[in-house]
Amino acid sequence: MPELMSVEQAEQLTADQVHQLYRDYVNKNQVSLMTSFGFGQELVDHAEGAYIHLKDGRRILDLTGGVGVLNHGHNHPRILAARMKFQQNRRMEVHKTYFSPYIAALGNNLAAVLPGDLNMSFFPNSGAEAVEGAVKLAYKYHQGKRKTILRSDISFHGKLLGSGGLTGSAQNSFAYPTIPGVGTFRYGDLDSVRSAVRAHRGDVYALLIEPFSASTVSWCSEEFLRGVRELCDAENIVLVFDEIYTGWGKTGTLFYFMRYPGLVPDVLTTSKSFGGGKSSISAFVAREPVFRKAYDNMADAMVQSTSTTYYGFGEECATALEAINIAMEDDYPARARALEAVLRPGLERVQKMYPDIVTDVGGSGALWGLFLTGGSKLLDIAGRMPPLKDPKFRAKLIASSIIDALYRDHGIYAYYTLNGRSPLIVGPPLVAEPADMEEFVTALEKVLDRGLANLMTRFIREKVSSLW
Repeated sequence: MPELMSVEQAEQLTADQVHQLYRDYVNKNQVSLMTSFGFGQELVDHAEGAYIHLKDGRRILDLTGGVGVLNHGHNHPRILAARMKFQQNRRMEVHKTYFSPYIAALGNNLAAVLPGDLNMSFFPNSGAEAVEGAVKLAYKYHQGKRKTILRSDISFHGKLLGSGGLTGSAQNSFAYPTIPGVGTFRYGDLDSVRSAVRAHRGDVYALLIEPFSASTVSWCSEEFLRGVRELCDAENIVLVFDEIYTGWGKTGTLFYFMRYPGLVPDVLTTSKSFGGGKSSISAFVAREPVFRKAYDNMADAMVQSTSTTYYGFGEECATALEAINIAMEDDYPARARALEAVLRPGLERVQKMYPDIVTDVGGSGALWGLFLTGGSKLLDIAGRMPPLKDPKFRAKLIASSIIDALYRDHGIYAYYTLNGRSPLIVGPPLVAEPADMEEFVTALEKVLDRGLANLMTRFIREKVSSLW
């Protein structure tokens, strides 16, 4: 019998041992990349609320929000209790021929909190699967008679073959095969959408858009969203809103589009915090007429429910049920607005204090981005040369230097995106307190006050030393 590790043995591994196992069995370049930062060189003991507790005793304020997953924070007690109760009662996880009370209740709750007739739900595992399910629904709605789907030029919808082809970001550095008929329009530009629709002459079956683009920290105006809704109605195009990141209160309303009364997409996708930070679950929710035309017949009734083994997994649905109840009872949109009340003026002040580094800030609720610049233009030249060949090298280096200093010197964990202008992201869990945001803004001022040259010099020196 092979010598296998137990859970207990895994928990006793040192950081160096974990790094070596990653090099041997996962991806050695992940080790090279992530050990550039302090958080790549340390191991976590436990996490609770807005904080990560390291094995060396340090407490880290987590402003990444799990990249959208942790609106409820780490290990929310009600989420843990719901999952433990499910396990202790030995509930059945999955069986396609028994009806699930958890699926039934979760569909009911989504219909209750969403506007209009967004009533029909399906529950795969990931956001990318939800996007592909929504697109599949739209294609079936038109019975395959239309062949074109439109997405924006800065979109991010996932990394599967289908969702990757629907993603219009700089992260797509390799041309994988994908679904056919993908057309592009400029994000937030209604005339560009109209031109794309005209160019395909009645052949567009769906239009996919993020009302708030979390990966670029940009958003659509009310005029644009209502104009797209009107255009899709006129052309019988299925309108899909991707709110996988921005749902469940993150931007100050339950979903970003819901700040505009009467605006309802044909399909909504959600994931990330939908699972309460503990379950891998997503959903696409369709307007009833759209869903019923596509699937509500005996021949197609099982097309969706058999598309994934873990559709409606019991414990995942039970977790999502509790996550929705917490978000509603604790008024997560209001919590996001309370964090914004500190972040907006604080970040705007920072931008005015350090205009040579922070060119702009933007965001909504508990999701904000800092757009950074500075340093020698020689960095741009270096970024264009092998082996980097990265036109955004300077922006990434500046963001990395600031993130590293926040983490090492102040115990604050932030991140930057690979899309758009690679902004530094502040996206705290919604269980964080306004005082936590004040701590962050103060720390950011102290970091920037050290000067960009000093920050980059230290970061590069540490990066070089980590390679040896």
